[in-house]
Amino acid sequence: MKAIAVNKSASFEYFIEERFEAGIVLEGSEVKSLRAGHASLNESFCELRRGEIFLKNMHIALYDKSGAFSTRDSRKDRKLLLHKREIAKIAGKVNEKGYTLVPLKVYFKEALVKVEIALCRGKHAYDKKRAIAERDRKRETDRAVKEYFK
Repeated sequence: MKAIAVNKSASFEYFIEERFEAGIVLEGSEVKSLRAGHASLNESFCELRRGEIFLKNMHIALYDKSGAFSTRDSRKDRKLLLHKREIAKIAGKVNEKGYTLVPLKVYFKEALVKVEIALCRGKHAYDKKRAIAERDRKRETDRAVKEYFK
């Protein structure tokens, strides 16, 4: 499983409740650009529309060798492929207060491009401060252990 793009800020901004693996509808030039690693999940999100889930604002760079066949918009909406029961479960949770659907990473699974999406709840400012404090404490203890065993 080769990761193409990872949304690093998602775990800091949200409590991740449940993860799903989804396929994605792409054009050939977009797949070639993904194989080269030219993608970004920064500021991307998922939207539920008419019983389908779309990935919005994901950047896939235009493939330079595609010529006239390439799409002009690198941040177009891309449809995610999930089972109907998974979409129904997600729709029920998203309609509840405080839940959102966030893409975590894009990766290759064998020859297919997959997107890992998660059902998340937003963190408050005090939760984020607590996470930063825990990360700093862990870093200090790791440094102390490393210094002790030198």
